[in-house]
Amino acid sequence: MSNKKIPWFVSGDVDGFFGLFTDNLLQLMLIMVLCTTVCGFDSKLLNGQVMTGAAISLIFGNLFYAWQARKLAIKTGNPAITALPYGINTTTVVAFIFLIMGPVYQKTGDPILAWKTGVFACLISGILEIIGAYCCDWLRKNAPRAALLSALAGVAISFIAMGFVFQIFASPIIAIAPAFLLIAVYGAKINFPGRIPGGMIAVLMGTLAAWVSRWMGYDLFVPLAEPWEPKLYPPIPVCGDLFAFILSGDGWQYFAVIIPMAIFSVVGSLENLESADAGGDHFPTRSSLLVNGLGTMAAALFGSPFPTTIYIGHPGWKQMGARHGYSVLNGVIVTLLVFIGGITLILKVVPLEALLGILLWIGLIMTAQAFQASPPRHSMAVSIGLIPCIAAWVLLEIETALQKAGTTLFDVAPKFGDSLYIYGLIALSQGFILTGILLSAICVFCIERQFLKAAVWCAVAALLSYFGIIHAFTLTERGIESLYTLNAAPQFVIAYGFTALLFVGLRFFSKRENSFSKKDIS
Repeated sequence: MSNKKIPWFVSGDVDGFFGLFTDNLLQLMLIMVLCTTVCGFDSKLLNGQVMTGAAISLIFGNLFYAWQARKLAIKTGNPAITALPYGINTTTVVAFIFLIMGPVYQKTGDPILAWKTGVFACLISGILEIIGAYCCDWLRKNAPRAALLSALAGVAISFIAMGFVFQIFASPIIAIAPAFLLIAVYGAKINFPGRIPGGMIAVLMGTLAAWVSRWMGYDLFVPLAEPWEPKLYPPIPVCGDLFAFILSGDGWQYFAVIIPMAIFSVVGSLENLESADAGGDHFPTRSSLLVNGLGTMAAALFGSPFPTTIYIGHPGWKQMGARHGYSVLNGVIVTLLVFIGGITLILKVVPLEALLGILLWIGLIMTAQAFQASPPRHSMAVSIGLIPCIAAWVLLEIETALQKAGTTLFDVAPKFGDSLYIYGLIALSQGFILTGILLSAICVFCIERQFLKAAVWCAVAALLSYFGIIHAFTLTERGIESLYTLNAAPQFVIAYGFTALLFVGLRFFSKRENSFSKKDIS
């Protein structure tokens, strides 16, 4: 089919655009608010670097996936090919803010250092995503699904769901009704007239409640005080700052967070490609994943600390009748909005509480997915994978409470005694995403009686403990500091090593047990 017979835009592209645009817009609003409150970023840094860097990555990916879909439509003669949706993932936003940039800002009080650390993490994540494009099949074959999903579910139920549900119930008039509306819309798959996205209706409802309550004299919502002026924010590369930070070595300690999030992005993107393939749109795997990683690297090189990824939801956009034009519209309009600082203008009108229901839904659905997408017999493995993430969240709450009380964990920790095993909590929280994956994988192979594989994962845990990637820490007056050195956590090296030997012994015992059972039967 010739290019002339494939239109660039159809009516379904408008519906698809509004859905994808709303999703991307909510992510950018969330980034603006959380980076300000958690990481201390000012408007100059946000509008001049973070937002423009994100926009560069978004238009790069959106235009590529639109071109990819159009090329496939021409090649196959099928004009109904739908482009892969693309944007910034909420889980990654929360992880990078609360687990990387937030801790840096809390320890140093330096938002620029926190930003540089996030940009470095984004760059490394992009590189790992590109590598993952060549070895994703190995990852899927050797890491149990329960292990990968449980660690991410742990982040979802703690840092996303539990963290923001408190804020929802602190502002019930603004937040509770929109949150339950989203749960109803997404859970029951309700379609509104005109295909208006449920997320947009929920945000409008919360915004209306905020302004009506303000009009009635209740200060439940305080609009953003920063004035908005029409101004152009051109993209500015940060290659020099990024290279200097890489040489300083300050960001390497966050590999325990970066690596699992990169794996999550690669595996999630691969699953979304499979979802598109099931709907009849057969996109090449390697080039799709490579552009995913290149988009993340582009974000970092222009100052955004947030990786981009292939979105879930391709079947939904296809059902709407969207083709490739919706991806072009999304990339162009989001970029133009960012380049004039439009996100600041929106936040002067829309309260954050109106957006929290979306985060709660994502946290709940990711936790549920970990159990639903894993074999039922692996539910115990999913459960144990949640624990390290919950421990890290509890530790963050404890540290925040002590800080507000005018003291530190360094001063208080010796007083806890047996009433709270604080040092075990800290050890479990160090490298918690990797720890969740390891514990869950070990549990899966125990359930499956594959004890040699369980021993291998224990040996990996011992090795990571030896180098301080998991469990190792030192408690100082400045707070909890990671300890990256040789034999950094010797007790855990011994514990995991002994457990590995135990599993090897179980392997031979189970074979002997099986042989005895066969003799008894005969």
